[in-house]
Amino acid sequence: MKTEHTARPKLFIGIDIHKRSWKIHCSTDISGGKTFSMPPSPEGLKNYVEKYFQDHQVITAYEAGCCGYHAHRSFESYGWRSLVVNPADVHRKGKEKHTKTDRIDAQLIARELKDGRLDSIHVPDMEREQLRSLFRRRNDLVKDYRRIKSLIKSQLLYFGVIVPEQYDNSHWSHGFRDWLDALQFEYCPARATLDSRMRQFRFVDQDLRDVSTQLRRFCKTYYKKDYNLLGSIPGIGGIVACGILCELGDLRRFRSLKHLSGYVGLAPGIYQSGDNLRTTGMTRRAHRLIRSYFIEASWQAIRTDPIMQSYYRKHLGKNVKSIIVKVARKLLSRTLAVIKTETPYVIGVVE
Repeated sequence: MKTEHTARPKLFIGIDIHKRSWKIHCSTDISGGKTFSMPPSPEGLKNYVEKYFQDHQVITAYEAGCCGYHAHRSFESYGWRSLVVNPADVHRKGKEKHTKTDRIDAQLIARELKDGRLDSIHVPDMEREQLRSLFRRRNDLVKDYRRIKSLIKSQLLYFGVIVPEQYDNSHWSHGFRDWLDALQFEYCPARATLDSRMRQFRFVDQDLRDVSTQLRRFCKTYYKKDYNLLGSIPGIGGIVACGILCELGDLRRFRSLKHLSGYVGLAPGIYQSGDNLRTTGMTRRAHRLIRSYFIEASWQAIRTDPIMQSYYRKHLGKNVKSIIVKVARKLLSRTLAVIKTETPYVIGVVE
């Protein structure tokens, strides 16, 4: 009797991606396959598949990391299905939790892919991905800015220099900078040290201003509608709005507040064993950068919005950190509602 194929055979490829080489594990829907190394080239993997698995439906997966989404986009351009997965989603059994090699990682990814237990993270388009790089560059500059200010103040403290009361705060006015430039030490090496740090401070300060301006300008130009909607919410300024647009993308893709709060990390962690059920604080799985932005924005929101202030006061007496997380989640809810309804927020209107 003559038989016919009713479905294309499938090829599952787990990839452990590194800068200098890739560890590949190929398995089909009926065989375990094999593991091998190859140069870090999507084109090279394509040639291998065309040579040995010409008629197969190809599904690939690799862990998100420093190598970005270039390989993913290349695989999709070949007509393959490609997943970029969170490393925490790759399940490890027993001793696999205590043994880690590139070979094992590739095999585990292929196994989970074949069993249908992997979901891809959200992959941004190239425009938003490159905008995200500018936002993250700004955050790097903020860290450098705080560090150099701390080093300058540490030098003053070390040499017993008393900062005038009008300048002893976190805001470095031009008057304070001029005072630092005119400060005299008994010997010139200390002055040379401070001069060097002041040059670095001024460079980082100017670079931070320039990057912030470019970031806001791009968001206002290409995401004007959502940028203005976000700006109507008390507590969310220009930089926070840029962060939401860069890191979270289009908020309309989130199905619900539960989905969004789980992604950001403003959802409680839960531990249950039998009748024992308890929360473990905020979930450890989070977008830590955006979560910190929302918590910082919440402090500003309770100062400027009477509804947020009332909500904060209603919980007074509890742990302050717990209260501000509640406010941040409410702010997140407000953010999602404003974008989905495309209606600017009005201060004082009860939600």
